Amino acid sequence: MELSNKIKQLRTQKGVKQEKLAEAMGVSAQAVSKWETGAALPDISLLPELAVYFGVTIDELFSINDDKEYERIQNMIWAKRDLTEQDIERAGKWIDAKIASSYRVADCHRLKAEMYNILAGRYHERAAESAKAALEADHTCDGALQELNEGMEGRVSDWCMRNHYMLIEYLKDFTEKHPEDRRGWMWLLDNLLDDYRLKEADEALKGLEKADSTFRAPLCKAQLHWYNGEREAARETLRELERDFPNEWMALLSIGEFAAMDGDYARAIDYAKKAIAAQNNDGKRPRFTDCYMTLAQFSELNGDIKGAIAAHETELEILREDWGVTSGETRDSVVRKIERLKKKLK
Repeated sequence: MELSNKIKQLRTQKGVKQEKLAEAMGVSAQAVSKWETGAALPDISLLPELAVYFGVTIDELFSINDDKEYERIQNMIWAKRDLTEQDIERAGKWIDAKIASSYRVADCHRLKAEMYNILAGRYHERAAESAKAALEADHTCDGALQELNEGMEGRVSDWCMRNHYMLIEYLKDFTEKHPEDRRGWMWLLDNLLDDYRLKEADEALKGLEKADSTFRAPLCKAQLHWYNGEREAARETLRELERDFPNEWMALLSIGEFAAMDGDYARAIDYAKKAIAAQNNDGKRPRFTDCYMTLAQFSELNGDIKGAIAAHETELEILREDWGVTSGETRDSVVRKIERLKKKLK
């Protein structure tokens, strides 16, 4: 809501006329009229007095509509690396209030989940930094490696600690209720495979094949072969995938990931470049950064540090040119990767 509308709304709610407000602010009634029509704005020195008069904060004078506030919160959690307790509390209260008023209920719940997941990820990053500092100070520091592993979301050897059975149970129920939703089948498959529950994964694949006719079902079929130790069957499925979807950049990038898992980083790089070419050929905008982010990882694993830096620099270019991102955590996280790689060159 614009300041002009907000002043008018607050004055009306308070039950006073423009003349009364003008008298309290030491201005003319004509000045207040101009404020409310948007023809002029109050002097900045009057904002604290207006806030006191109406019993609101200065921020509330500049309150915006719900869609804009939703967008502001979304941008805030993407852009700020360090969200303050005040940021989190204010966003949480606003989201809860909107849910209670039935405003975009599903979106608001999702936004809140995203906020807490991003916070968790950034706390993990901070935890890893602290654990590394502890190990640099004393490599025998008890528990530091454990905290590093948890902060960097490393593997835990205890299957009962790392398995996803509760999530799998939820996803099984979800796919039973919504068998047409390919996303549910794909998440279910991913987690079943990660837990090596391969017989159940085979049944989930059948559900995905009914729900989806794109490259995703054969890709998941290749994954199932891979986890079953059927490497040649997986490779044959991937060859069929490339034949049937030669211009699908996500399929090509996924084939590169299989090459990386096979230890063939040079081939993985080739497929990342094929994916980039396919994405560029389709001419769609905005472009996604996935191909370059993955290319950077493949390049670093292959010992090509300069190539990894170049891929991340193109990632920054896409963020700037296609998404208008020139500051904030989305950009800064890529900058930190480049700085880390440049140190490896020295």
